[in-house]
Amino acid sequence: MAYAIAIGGVVLALTCVTAYKTLSVRSRSDFLVAGRKLPWPVLVFTLLSSWIGAGSLFAGGENAYMNGFAALWQPAGGWAGLLVIWSIAPRARRFAQFTVPDLLETRYNATARLMGTVAIVISYTVITSYQFIGGGDVLHLIFPEVDRQTGMYMTAGFVILFTAAAGMASVAYLDLVIGTLVTVVVVIAVPLLLAGVGGWEAVRRGLPGSHFTVLGPLSFHQALALMLPGMLLLIGNQGMYQKFFSARSERDASRAVAGWIAGTLLLETLLISLGVIGSSQFRIEKAREIIPTSAKMGLPVWAGALLLGGIFAKVISTANNYLFSPATNLIHDVYERFINRNAPERHTLVVSRVIVVALGVFALLQAAHFESILRAALYAYTVYGAAVTPAVLAVFFWRRTTAAGAVSSIVLGTAITVGWNLAGIQSVDAVYPALAASVASLIIVSLMTDPPPAEKWRPFFDAN
Repeated sequence: MAYAIAIGGVVLALTCVTAYKTLSVRSRSDFLVAGRKLPWPVLVFTLLSSWIGAGSLFAGGENAYMNGFAALWQPAGGWAGLLVIWSIAPRARRFAQFTVPDLLETRYNATARLMGTVAIVISYTVITSYQFIGGGDVLHLIFPEVDRQTGMYMTAGFVILFTAAAGMASVAYLDLVIGTLVTVVVVIAVPLLLAGVGGWEAVRRGLPGSHFTVLGPLSFHQALALMLPGMLLLIGNQGMYQKFFSARSERDASRAVAGWIAGTLLLETLLISLGVIGSSQFRIEKAREIIPTSAKMGLPVWAGALLLGGIFAKVISTANNYLFSPATNLIHDVYERFINRNAPERHTLVVSRVIVVALGVFALLQAAHFESILRAALYAYTVYGAAVTPAVLAVFFWRRTTAAGAVSSIVLGTAITVGWNLAGIQSVDAVYPALAASVASLIIVSLMTDPPPAEKWRPFFDAN
């Protein structure tokens, strides 16, 4: 009963926030960037909630179940990326557009915008798809009579409805509620679970010694392959830039990153710890479910119910974010840019919501093709990180980059990652060939073509 109440409370809270914020949506700016009015405390939690979802709760748990504390290599990529982001956030807010492809066209050309949009749609719908899978797992654990597939469809329905209703305003304020809940519950849950299993000695007895070493059973290149995709995704993350564009000011954007750093270090370390502690006691069929299983089997009922409710809320929140981002791209970077430049506000809002629904259905269809959330996460991160991030970083850090160099980088990064996955090559992680080809083409093609005119790069450097 406690678990049902927790999930019911989450759904009710999400519904109320979404309904309230839907009433405030009057324009494209309201829908896409919340009217550029988000203060830094709201930004902190929406950044945390968009980053820590099924990738951390299920892929991170799966990693911890298999590799112990070496699973920390996965979130460490995000921690490294945050150091770069701190310097970018105020400049991104100063630019104050709607999407990452806005950056790409302003700095390069319309082809870069279009190719970047393709990479983002591929990557983000995959990320959305495994949020649906995670939501189905949680509903199945709480209500065994609901099978995982049915739970996945129910989760998808919630997400599509909430995202289509209010856009960024809904996403940001849902994240504030969910982020606060999950942060508090996870901080409480780790010591409770540790005490419940008999302390660290019991944990160490229940696991191989390698689970407590820096690399665990991984080789160094395998650890690096866990770290690089997350780092590259975070640095170039469209959802992150969109939230910076939504900030009330440059100062709010910079403060939000500081809070994000602290929150990410704390939460991701605690989530891996939950996975390791739980794996010392529970043997399960699906490794990805170790954190929600630990919540149900290893915590007092009230704490377990709150944590499972928080996990479900996180999945909904992250799916909201990653469904909303590619929808924004198709609305702003394709429909308004190439199809109907003079669309009235009301018409654009209708099209926006139709696109959200269509992408949600597309993500749901993809969910049927992934069993391992960890593999799906690394694939999605690599598509984005190899294709989009090098060109985005060059916007802020290399004046010599040309449009031809950026386009070749985006195309090669996308094509190699997708092709590697379709070919089923596992001997070498896709991030290595895809990133190498992307960066090499960015540099070589840029140096082989005429330098860009100063007006292309000056807006991103002169205000530093």
